[in-house]
Amino acid sequence: MKREDETDNRKEIVLITGATGFLGEYLIRRLVGEYRVLAMGRNYEKGRKLEKIGAEFCPADFTDEKSCGKYFQGVRYVVHAGALSTVWGEWEDFYKTNVLGTGLVAKLCYENRVQRMVYISSPSIYTGREDQYGIREEQAPDQNDLNDYIRSKLMAEREVEKWGRKGLETVILRPRGLIGIGDTSLVPRLMRANDRVGIPLFRGGGNLVDLTSVENVALACSLALTKKGAEGQIFNITNGEPEKFGILLERFFKAAKKTPRYRKIPFGMTYKAAFLLEWIYRIFRLKGEPPLTRYTVCTLGFAQTMDISRAREILGYKPEKTLAESIEEYGKWWWEKYGKD
Repeated sequence: MKREDETDNRKEIVLITGATGFLGEYLIRRLVGEYRVLAMGRNYEKGRKLEKIGAEFCPADFTDEKSCGKYFQGVRYVVHAGALSTVWGEWEDFYKTNVLGTGLVAKLCYENRVQRMVYISSPSIYTGREDQYGIREEQAPDQNDLNDYIRSKLMAEREVEKWGRKGLETVILRPRGLIGIGDTSLVPRLMRANDRVGIPLFRGGGNLVDLTSVENVALACSLALTKKGAEGQIFNITNGEPEKFGILLERFFKAAKKTPRYRKIPFGMTYKAAFLLEWIYRIFRLKGEPPLTRYTVCTLGFAQTMDISRAREILGYKPEKTLAESIEEYGKWWWEKYGKD
């Protein structure tokens, strides 16, 4: 055992923020054989699980320097995956976590001479009221006020770039629509909508969308840590398999042995309803999330595919898991976990 510990201590150290989130476990499984992995997060129960697969749990809040600062010492690489990731919330919370928190992580990387910081951003920043095909990284808007999450992620990218200009090596990844076992956002939202009122289906579900197997995002992160020429770059990450939204839904529901319920409604009326619901929730400070938001309506109503040629060329990114495999695997898992009740 002593020999194993000594060997592990000679490995380069990777620190992952947000390690107790959805992506965290997949990242750790990908990196733990090659690196000594520090898993930073606030979920002690999940932290103990991560320790069982080889990580060292670091209970800390990356928005609090006193809480997290000590863990950056001696670290070679940082993957900043921590974020407040939701379509609805208070601006102050998004700003504290996604903007100031990201700035603090970058500052600590710089001060502790971390070689490279990989920041997990979001392609939600591209979202608008139009079809978009083959979006390239440089097409990101300077400002997008569709929701506060998007606004905060754009500002967070500027924070990362600021520290990059000071000399910190940075890489920004924008992975689209993560899917895989353990997802707490994408598919669960669709399932709740299906059970409650039905899934809004615009234009017959013919709009093309891009998704990404979570294992492929972990792959992209591992490549971004060390690939020469990647420093200072931004990369779109998807499976590279755009498909019609309706077809993806049918595949998943079939795998999950569940009957889909669709609501075919016009986009314009639904967008106005979402706007009104957001206004009501803001004015009356209602708890929870509106049943519809403008971001959700735009995401479901328009095509959005992303160009990943830069990731292929510079990172050498080649998706290892197909979308069909992920959908089938996740659907079966969902059935085993929830469908039998």
